Amino acid sequence: MLKGINPILTPDLLKILMEMGHGDEIVISDGNFPAASLAKRLVRLDGVQAPEVLDAVLSVMPLDQYVDKQVALMEVCEGDTVVPVIWDTYKEIIKKYEPEAGIEHMERFAYYERAKQAFAVVYTSEKAQYANVILKKGCVIE
Repeated sequence: MLKGINPILTPDLLKILMEMGHGDEIVISDGNFPAASLAKRLVRLDGVQAPEVLDAVLSVMPLDQYVDKQVALMEVCEGDTVVPVIWDTYKEIIKKYEPEAGIEHMERFAYYERAKQAFAVVYTSEKAQYANVILKKGCVIE
């Protein structure tokens, strides 16, 4: 155990966050996301919900200050009537750490292609639909 580090940040996940460089991306996925088949590196956080992971990751990782859209969400598929209320939760968490962060919405298959290029995918047990989020890492500036 370490002081001040959210226990959701497992040793494997902390190592990945430390290894990521400026501009690298990490996906926090819901339980329906094809994480195992898309991920270069996979971290499983079974039993943990996506907002908890987003909060823990943003507590230690800055977002890229040199791009307009540091966060990407998978847009609702055409014809789907789901209203992803989890996005409001995400926006609150992001605003807490990165008030100026921009968010983009991507078509499902374009999102999958981008996720394939991500540094890592963190698989959660999140049941909400459209609860996947991509974060672009920034620089720590002191």
